[in-house]
Amino acid sequence: MKFGIAKLAGAAVVITGLATSAFAQEYPYRDITTAVVWGAGGGTDSINRMIMAEMEKHLPVSINVTNQTGGVAGSNGMVYVMNQPDDGYTLVGLSESNVTAAVQGGWDKKFDYWYPFIVGGSPDLISVPANSPYNSLQDLVDAAKAAPGTIPAAASGAGSIHHLNLLAIQNGAGAEFKFIPYKGSAPGQEAAIAGEVALVVTSLAEQAALIEGGMLKPLAMLTPDAVEIGGNAVPSAFSIYDGLDKYLPLKQAIGFAVHNSASDDVKAALGGAFEKAIASDIVAEWATANNYDVGGQYGVEAQALFATLESTFAYTLKELGATTVDPISLGIEKP
Repeated sequence: MKFGIAKLAGAAVVITGLATSAFAQEYPYRDITTAVVWGAGGGTDSINRMIMAEMEKHLPVSINVTNQTGGVAGSNGMVYVMNQPDDGYTLVGLSESNVTAAVQGGWDKKFDYWYPFIVGGSPDLISVPANSPYNSLQDLVDAAKAAPGTIPAAASGAGSIHHLNLLAIQNGAGAEFKFIPYKGSAPGQEAAIAGEVALVVTSLAEQAALIEGGMLKPLAMLTPDAVEIGGNAVPSAFSIYDGLDKYLPLKQAIGFAVHNSASDDVKAALGGAFEKAIASDIVAEWATANNYDVGGQYGVEAQALFATLESTFAYTLKELGATTVDPISLGIEKP
């Protein structure tokens, strides 16, 4: 009898161990939260809400999207997620602009702290309010040269890709604007429409509906290619000013990330759902309708892309005099 009890007890231990092991691998077994570091309605927020809705279809749980804005280059949201357990239940919704947080003193980590997933991005352009007296980029630049530092410009937060593009235009065109930071693209665009600022630099995806609705007037694409949107032929700034290719184009990489220290099981589950979502017709149709190019990179491949962006952005900001921390002190090598 004692032998039988011992045998049963041993079996119970084995079964319990197996159950515990299985339970530990059952990620996700409760809802996931994605904290987007930029404001509601902006490009990063919109992309995350779209991709999370698609990923939910391939996971047994829901994914809730919230916004944790503020700080330097989205640092508040990153610090918030960094302080959560690395169990995969709190993701961070981010973009290429977040790679500048460290050199601007927002936090003290290199971007390889994250294991990122890149959904895609959209090119930047300069637009002005529909009733603006400026009808070309040349008009705008001439006015800025005539009154340096007085023409207010919205370009999302300091250190964002939109801010870097504004700095690049200033440097390439020899003009100086008065930079007014906002907590995201949507507030900056609203400020332009309301006449609080004279121009706004955000992405084509974010501006398209406003241009088509006659609320914003596009002046120039900040990429080598011209586009047509809302009946407007938008020229490339590259065709207007020589030397812009020294600073532009700076392209978006929008998506989300989990702690790089998360388990392989977490990364595999998220990666599997992400791959299926990216391959869906819904994502392809959404990207076409909203002027995005689909990426689809994640893990090591995405980390390599972000490392290049981090290096490029950090040293571009340093050259333009917009850093507070030397990139080399963070281990960020010069491109």
